[in-house]
Amino acid sequence: MSSCCCRAPGGEVTQPWPNTEARPGRGRAAIGRPRRWRGPIGWAGGGCGSAPLREAEGRRCREGCGAMRGGCRLLPLLLLALLRGLCHGRDPAPGAVTCGSVLKLLNTRHSVRLHSHEVKYGSGSGQQSVTGVEASDDANSYWRIRGKSDGSCQRGTPVKCGQAIRLTHVNTGKNLHTHHFPSPLSNNQEVSAFGDDGEGDDLDIWIVQCSGTYWEREDAVRFKHVGTEVFLSITGEQYGHPIRGQREVHGMPTANHHNYWKAMEGVFIKPSMDPAKHDEL
Repeated sequence: MSSCCCRAPGGEVTQPWPNTEARPGRGRAAIGRPRRWRGPIGWAGGGCGSAPLREAEGRRCREGCGAMRGGCRLLPLLLLALLRGLCHGRDPAPGAVTCGSVLKLLNTRHSVRLHSHEVKYGSGSGQQSVTGVEASDDANSYWRIRGKSDGSCQRGTPVKCGQAIRLTHVNTGKNLHTHHFPSPLSNNQEVSAFGDDGEGDDLDIWIVQCSGTYWEREDAVRFKHVGTEVFLSITGEQYGHPIRGQREVHGMPTANHHNYWKAMEGVFIKPSMDPAKHDEL
């Protein structure tokens, strides 16, 4: 008949004899009660508390704990792989302004939109004038985002902070431009629209200044002219006839609150390899 062993509350190990009958010749030890040993030691020569069994039990415990720790270390890697899988194929910068987008630009200090039209300056360069208008629905306030040269700004690619771009007036095909002529009202540097069918010269290039990786639609950004290092600005001077109430746009040598701009209404090409995808706002 086999014997059994168990652990009692408080760390007691109990091991009964094979049967509970009195065993002659064994004296008091032969009574029908189980022997008790307090503590985890148990039988010196075998049983559930023996040294070989304790060693095996400890080994199994250590192996189990090690497996748990390994699983805990593996869990963050599994979660990261899952997140990468979920994000795979999504837009790299869904809120960014992209190459090829057509938009209006709002001067955040004076709440007017960058504007141009077939009205030439009566002084300075005599080129097509660039102004600021309060109306949000004027079709002459749309500008297309282009690279500094053909192929340098692929359609749908997010515009990076620090990237050189051209802003082409949609209705007239001329580029935002500045040069060393004084502006007619404030005597800052004149800003004009120049070129034909989107092609002008190297004074049409501006650097987008922003704080993150990409030019985000919600961000206020600056445009710094590459050739003359002035910032596209408005300080509030207003024209009279024939463009009464429109604001002068000019270049200023210092960065300040007059030269912050924000993307507003427009058609934004999504950051995707598919040029047919776009958001209309």
